[in-house]
Amino acid sequence: MAMITDDDLLAVQSVAVGNIAPDVIEAEARIRRAQLDADVIALDELISDDLLFTGPTGEVGTKSADIEAHASGVIRFREHHPEELRARAVGTDIVVTAMRARLAVEVNGAIVTGTYRYTRVWARENGRWRVVGGHVSEVPLGTNK
Repeated sequence: MAMITDDDLLAVQSVAVGNIAPDVIEAEARIRRAQLDADVIALDELISDDLLFTGPTGEVGTKSADIEAHASGVIRFREHHPEELRARAVGTDIVVTAMRARLAVEVNGAIVTGTYRYTRVWARENGRWRVVGGHVSEVPLGTNK
């Protein structure tokens, strides 16, 4: 698994709303760090092979497409500042999270900035949390929810 620092954990833990299990906070911190580092090995470990993800323009993404975008440099996370994390457990092996973050992402050489919310469905696969589904969309200016 990708190495995360105490600062990585604190960045996510400090914006948690309610009682979120420490292993879920750790999973969110790991995927944040993997995105910032373009760590395709960590992303491979954190994302289910059967991922179903909708991107900000409505396109459906796959694990292989996401990893290729990071590996090729098409996508580079330059900044990721968590603002809020909420979670809802669905049994013991599924958790839905909603992470709002200010991002600066380089896409095909152009920097895109804004506040975005990731909704992720985490499922325990072989004893560890992996993203099986999700969505990301921009949060309009002036929206705090």
